[in-house]
Amino acid sequence: MAEESRPSVQDVNISKEMRTSFLDYAMSVIVSRALPDVRDGMKPVHRRILYAMNDLGMHSDKAHKKSARIVGEVIGKYHPHGDSAVYETMVRMAQDFSYRYMLVDGHGNFGSVDGDSAAAMRYTEARMSKISMELVRDINKDTIDYQDNYDGSEREPVVFPSRFPNLLVNGTSGIAVGMATNIPPHNLGETIDAVLAVSKDPEITIEEIMESYLPGPDFPTAGQILGRSGIRKAYETGKGSITVRAKANIEEHANGKSSIIVTELPYQVNKSKLVEKIAELVRDKRIEGITDLRDESDRNGMRIVIELRRDANANVVLNNLYKQTSMQTTFGINTLALVDGQPKVLNIKECLVHYLNHQRVIIRRRTEFELRKAEARAHILEGLRIALDHIDEVITLIRNSKTTDIARTGLMETFHLSEKQAQAILDMRLQRLTGLERDKIEEEYTELQKLIAELRAILADDEKILEIIREELLEIKEKYNDDRRTEIVVGGTDFFEDEDLIPEENIVITLTHKGYIKRLPSSTYRTQKRGGRGIQGMGTNEDDFVEHLVSTSTHDTILFFTNKGKVYRAKGYEVPEFSRTAKGIPIINMLQVESGEWVNAVISVSEYKEEAYLFFTTKFGITKRTSLSMFANIRKGGLIALGLREDDELISVKLTNGSKDIMIATKQGYLIRFEETQIRAMGRTAAGVRGISLRDDDEVVSMEVLEEGSHILHVTNKGYGKQTPESEYRRINRGGKGVITCKLNDKTGHVSAVKAVNGEEDLMVITVGGVLIRIPVKDISITGRSTMGVRLIRLHDDEEVATVAKIEQEENDAENEDATELGSKEETETETDNKIDE
Repeated sequence: MAEESRPSVQDVNISKEMRTSFLDYAMSVIVSRALPDVRDGMKPVHRRILYAMNDLGMHSDKAHKKSARIVGEVIGKYHPHGDSAVYETMVRMAQDFSYRYMLVDGHGNFGSVDGDSAAAMRYTEARMSKISMELVRDINKDTIDYQDNYDGSEREPVVFPSRFPNLLVNGTSGIAVGMATNIPPHNLGETIDAVLAVSKDPEITIEEIMESYLPGPDFPTAGQILGRSGIRKAYETGKGSITVRAKANIEEHANGKSSIIVTELPYQVNKSKLVEKIAELVRDKRIEGITDLRDESDRNGMRIVIELRRDANANVVLNNLYKQTSMQTTFGINTLALVDGQPKVLNIKECLVHYLNHQRVIIRRRTEFELRKAEARAHILEGLRIALDHIDEVITLIRNSKTTDIARTGLMETFHLSEKQAQAILDMRLQRLTGLERDKIEEEYTELQKLIAELRAILADDEKILEIIREELLEIKEKYNDDRRTEIVVGGTDFFEDEDLIPEENIVITLTHKGYIKRLPSSTYRTQKRGGRGIQGMGTNEDDFVEHLVSTSTHDTILFFTNKGKVYRAKGYEVPEFSRTAKGIPIINMLQVESGEWVNAVISVSEYKEEAYLFFTTKFGITKRTSLSMFANIRKGGLIALGLREDDELISVKLTNGSKDIMIATKQGYLIRFEETQIRAMGRTAAGVRGISLRDDDEVVSMEVLEEGSHILHVTNKGYGKQTPESEYRRINRGGKGVITCKLNDKTGHVSAVKAVNGEEDLMVITVGGVLIRIPVKDISITGRSTMGVRLIRLHDDEEVATVAKIEQEENDAENEDATELGSKEETETETDNKIDE
């Protein structure tokens, strides 16, 4: 007997059993926990919370009740899981930053956009919101099916009537086993318009729905959606991603500074963590230009204030914030929902069609329920009418009956009534025998007949059902609709390159001997006639002077070559812009220049072409040619551009195409010209070969790339200059000592710079005191190789020329003014500007 009562042991394949058990578990999670129903857009836990609140009478017009009471009701009757899971779900339904249209009306601390958690459930109170009442409207009119709860002791709804398309309106997210859903919220009015459009035109395309009715998601935290392509892909396939960006405005202040004001954030972004991230990026110097960061948000709205330095470009800083923080995020759309109990990825039209079909079922079932109710009442009234027509016989029959059952049976047999009609007659009060009451019965019966006919007509005509759906949806739209919050920016891109935010303009970049750098618009300097006094171009210390001047564009790359043979890079717009007389900022604040290192050559590069080369020349006459492409990726800490011998320094770097003539000039007035091809292309760190053999106490001052028909322009440190045709300099082999290029004496001084010109340029001459003069090259005399030249700029005894630069020619203003008077006028302007700066 004992052996017979023992349970039998079955041999099973463990692989098969694991597969079966896991699939059962997976389907349970998919259907019963993680995925929403396409009809009402709710997961079981959401549906159970609202049903429990509705069952407890916690309607929107009733008082708030303790959240703990609601949670207890839900887990006790319908949801056998942890109370924290239920409460957290209810909390999200009460957060205006989580739900586009809140389904729970919370009272108390329900968390914040900063990530603060809600108060414990014993402290908070809740009730159904007004719009959530629309989800359960008509639930008692046999519109939906019910199922047993987890232990069979209660009944719960399989789905809500959902009188508005909640799946799209509030969206949802969830992770099941092997699949996930992420549906964004939408505007109620737009979604209802889309449903109405599908009801009127079943053949409408998704493109037409997007263009005319439902342009895209509408998040509770507003923000901006960049472009329509991601929306279109998600709407057409059910899967896609959209870029959501914070809304920020740039405010300009009277002191020249600007601030970035953030008023809206992407959906599900934690504001407090965002502020911390920005502060971290500023601390690590990954974002430059921010001086202060404040969160000024209050109950009236969000406001994050980011204050910037005066020289910072607000558009560039904002673009970097979008790149490096959650001020711009990607929302991955995956429209996965349960259709007839099975998970399915749906496009936007399928979602609308499934909801419309659900409403067809709801209206039909509600109509059938009301028809049954009307027919049952009409049936009773028919019995009462018969009784009133034979009232004396009815009273006699009832009076002569010994029991109620006998009376009921007698009425049924005598007047051919049903049991319900006979019972209604027995229950009728004597006051119903009056004439007035009889008229009321007749009137009610007539109205019921009309209602029954109307309900039967609805059930017989699908178009009438659709018309009812449209009317009720329009009623909900009128009651609860609000304006769209999220702006869709057509043609938006994920990120802008920094230069896309900077207007492209010609600029002049100046760098002093002591390393102060700045940029100004090229138009700052007006053209003067030869011999003018010049204008003050930069404020300098007594022992500082302008050493490098480059005419370039805000979008070009500036390469900085140092005396130690290293190269650094920066964009033109990254150089801070200052006034004409301002000193600028130390270049070490912009580049990671090492101690004992200073910039000796600056050139501008617009693009890195394979056929372009950099030609290097050192103080000792060593030259090298290297492909420009080797300098395309320069680290922030710089790269080695040239291997230098001991005590040598890099003097000049020029861009070439590999087939030009090179000219090297020395301080003592010697010049050599040779073909570039005599020097083969070398690697980036190579030392190079000899370009010119120097005499005692001589050194290289300039290296230029010659064009056929150009002139060689000399400028001495005492302000003298001349042009000489390049044809007077024959080509020789590299490494020679060169030929005399100008006549030098105490009056002219030594050679300060030599430039190759064609007469179409302007020449910018800068003194050690920071005075600049802009001279048309065509105004400078053309003479032979061994001549002295003419005076270009009048210098005081303690002044001398520091450097010379070629810039684009511009139209003369005040061509006919006397040079002396013009110089005097410019000096007056300089004094005024200095006072303003001070």
